[in-house]
Amino acid sequence: MEKRWLVSRTNLEYIRYISKAASISPALSQILINRGLKTPQEINDFLKPGISGLSDPFELPGVQDAIERIKHALDINERILVHGDYDADGLTATAIMVHALRMHGLDVHYFIPDRIAHGYGFNPAAVKIAKELGATLIITVDCGITSFEAAAYAKAEGIDVIITDHHEPALSSQLSALSSQTNGFSLPDAVAVINPKLAPCNLKLASLSGAGIAFKIAQALEQPSNPSFLLLDLAAIGTMADVVPLTGENRIIVREGLKLIHEGRRCGIKALKNTAGLNGRQIRSELLSFTIIPRINAAGRLADSQDVVRLLLSDKEEEALELSSWLDRLNSERQKLDEEVYQQALSILAAKEHDSVIVLSGEGWHQGVVGIVASRLAEKFYCPAFIFSEENGIAKGSARSIPSFDLCKGLSECKELLLSFGGHKQAAGIRLRAENISAFEKAMQGIIKSSLSKDDFMPCLDIDADITLAEANHNLVKELSMLEPLGCGNEKPFLGSKGLEVINPRIVGNNHLKMRLKQGPQTIDAIGFDMGEPKPPDIIDAVFTLDINEYNGNSYLQLNLKAFRPGK
Repeated sequence: MEKRWLVSRTNLEYIRYISKAASISPALSQILINRGLKTPQEINDFLKPGISGLSDPFELPGVQDAIERIKHALDINERILVHGDYDADGLTATAIMVHALRMHGLDVHYFIPDRIAHGYGFNPAAVKIAKELGATLIITVDCGITSFEAAAYAKAEGIDVIITDHHEPALSSQLSALSSQTNGFSLPDAVAVINPKLAPCNLKLASLSGAGIAFKIAQALEQPSNPSFLLLDLAAIGTMADVVPLTGENRIIVREGLKLIHEGRRCGIKALKNTAGLNGRQIRSELLSFTIIPRINAAGRLADSQDVVRLLLSDKEEEALELSSWLDRLNSERQKLDEEVYQQALSILAAKEHDSVIVLSGEGWHQGVVGIVASRLAEKFYCPAFIFSEENGIAKGSARSIPSFDLCKGLSECKELLLSFGGHKQAAGIRLRAENISAFEKAMQGIIKSSLSKDDFMPCLDIDADITLAEANHNLVKELSMLEPLGCGNEKPFLGSKGLEVINPRIVGNNHLKMRLKQGPQTIDAIGFDMGEPKPPDIIDAVFTLDINEYNGNSYLQLNLKAFRPGK
């Protein structure tokens, strides 16, 4: 797929100033400037984050009210129900909240909804469970911001609710009889609502995940002491899993949490590492995303997630190993189902015209994998994708978007066709009557075409810095490692270089392009995965990441090609 090459360049004098003042290379200076860091102090804070940089949790609106209500629950010995969610963010948030409350002597139970039986979010079924348990306070994590009916039901039953969530709140134009209005948003009736999207707050806190918010509650409960910092491993997993920007508070959470994950202090995480074959390996953010997080998510996709919280809270090695092995088996089953539905979706798509959006549905498609399939299709065809599973006349689905299209805003423009929806700008869950799928597809095509231009459907290749091959050395690799943890909002930097001479290009393995590149006296190995065709010209411009390749006990520099074009 053709991509637009975008390079942000900065005045060379300013780069030299930043390079000298921050004691970093010009290449790293350019990368950090392009990521919005304009002063030596900002750069130093970014490259050397630490626990001392965590924000005061009371800067998050609603935290003070929540803490006062929780302390009142302790004073009168109330029973509390923590209501979580079935994905990795919601599960780690639940474990954080339960652990923090129990550490203070509170009587705490937890409930994780079943994807198929209950659907997403805080709903009246959970209130009935709270009644049966005798709980008089419900605390939601990673859900609840649009749960008007459940919150009203809880209040009618004499049960207080604290909502902690980071999903998009309903606009005041969607105000219902069961809601109140705050800062232009319609909110459920609760004693406290904590969501960074509700009001301007410390920018470092603006993009917290559900687990990140739960951690801030734990931190607020324990001030001025800091045993809550031992919960950063769980918060790091939830933060990485929900693909929130790894900047501000999230960067500190993940960086410090990865240290705890590597140490393996938590029995459940140690067992997950063992099952995933990670023992002895340095746990970086990317590795976490492809090993531990899919296993945690597997339960919510195919089974009951309650036992995942039990795993994360367990201090029994045998129990933890048994549960992590169960998750490993579920993840293997999930991979097979995902591939089956994906291939079926591709077959349907091949016989169907699609332009600005993909809308597909199938009877029997497992609800637990439609989100993954939507993500794969959105990435492959670079347009918003909506994938539904039909059952008994109801279509339940997941959507994934491209950066230029806000899913929640788009869905709100055709809400009359929907039974329910919620989520983020880039990911959402939807329910509608199966008979309305065709009308929904037509409406969404109109909404997308009216809000996006042709260029929005062409992916961008953002080049962080233009360098020479002489700059592509081991010192730069070491400097780039300071950008860890990498992920959303702080991606692995793409570097660009012009006028590279191609030496001995050849295809290796399964259509991988292997060659050496030369610029002046400098030469370096390069590989382009799945880039065997077409054959490169004699001179190219290239975009790449700079990596260390280890082979037969030796390590050497290598360019991992992302794109190339004819050069001069």
